[in-house]
This record gives sequence, C-alpha cells and structure tokens, in this order.
Amino acid sequence: MDGGNAQAPWTPTPITSGEWAGWMQWSGDPFELHAGPFYTRREADGRLISAFRAEHKHMNGGGFMHGGCLMTFADYALFAIADGAIAGTSSVTASFNSEFIDAVREGEIVEGSGEVVRAGRSMVFVRGLLTAGGRPVLTFSAIIKKTPTRPPP
Repeated sequence: MDGGNAQAPWTPTPITSGEWAGWMQWSGDPFELHAGPFYTRREADGRLISAFRAEHKHMNGGGFMHGGCLMTFADYALFAIADGAIAGTSSVTASFNSEFIDAVREGEIVEGSGEVVRAGRSMVFVRGLLTAGGRPVLTFSAIIKKTPTRPPP
C-alpha cells in the first residue's frame, strides 16, 4: 500500500451496519478498495486485525481464492499490523515474501494478523498470518520503508 497518495490512506471509516458493523474500512487506496472490500478492527489488546469475505470475484479458475488476492490482502493487513510503527509517516512496501499453506473457498472469512518484529527509523519489519475458518492459509513477512511525505498531486 502506498501511504503517500492524495487522500489519507489510513483514515478509518467506521462501518455501522450489516455484517461488518463495528469494523473500519480505510480510505484512499484505489486498488485495495477495488480488490476488497477489506476491513480492520482494533482488538481489546490494541492490535489491529483485518478481514474480508471471499467472494466469487476473488476466485481463480479452479474455484479457490486467487493467490494474488491473498497477497493483496496480506499487503493490506501488513500496514494495519504496523500501524503504530508507521503512524504519521508515508510508507511503501519495500519487500514482501509469502508462503501459501491452504486454499480459501468462496464464502469463507479470511483474517490477517501479525506482529512488528523490529521498527527502525526508516524500515519496519513485519511478519503475519492469514487464516480462513481458523486454519492457516498464508504466512508472510515484509519490510515497510518509511518515505518522505509527498504533497498531494
């Protein structure tokens, strides 16, 4: 996710009704808004978790979730996981590694969580896990690069 676009990408929009009531949707990233919808919620312990429901548009030709969709969602979750470490900065994904573990079926809810391994002055190292129905479906590790704030175009 590119934190330097014109609209503040980590501005939460609360969801007040429906299946995702109590969750938030972040605004500003056109690709993630198109690929999702993805949601985030702050847990009682303060950490952010992310989730979305697997829809037909997320499936591949074999009837399971497309790997690119899982990686897109993991990149979204990555920035939620690192929220405290990147607050007040612009930032981009500098490196992203993932391992596919299991398939996701249409209708399942996919959740993403993880931890900041190390937060430095300009780089934040994160590892995470995506699950569906409580089972692991993808592990990932990534590096976020904090970048100078860009003025809106």
